[in-house]
Amino acid sequence: MASEYIMTYVGKIGDGQHVVRHPDGRLEMQKDQTDWARLDALTDDDIKAAMADDPDWAGFEEIDWSTIDVKPFRPKQPISIRLDPDVLDYFKGEGPGYQGRINTVLRHYMEAKRKAG
Repeated sequence: MASEYIMTYVGKIGDGQHVVRHPDGRLEMQKDQTDWARLDALTDDDIKAAMADDPDWAGFEEIDWSTIDVKPFRPKQPISIRLDPDVLDYFKGEGPGYQGRINTVLRHYMEAKRKAG
């Protein structure tokens, strides 16, 4: 089985440049290689045919993508927060990504409060 080499998109610099992070942590500037003219020329039928031929698309056909709320990347702000030891132990005990899970819980709370008025 071939190993995967996955780079993470970090951000756009402008002038056709963006930054990616390699698995070893290196950051690298790269020139955008997207053929925008070819993409602009695609019809809806071309896109639907390409999706139907893509095995990674299986299971996503019925999603109404017009209802998806895409949020632009905003880096998280580092802070210091005091938590009860049992709360921190619980989230850390779930494994890597505990800070992201804490953020998700706080976001759900914030959104529920906003919705309630």
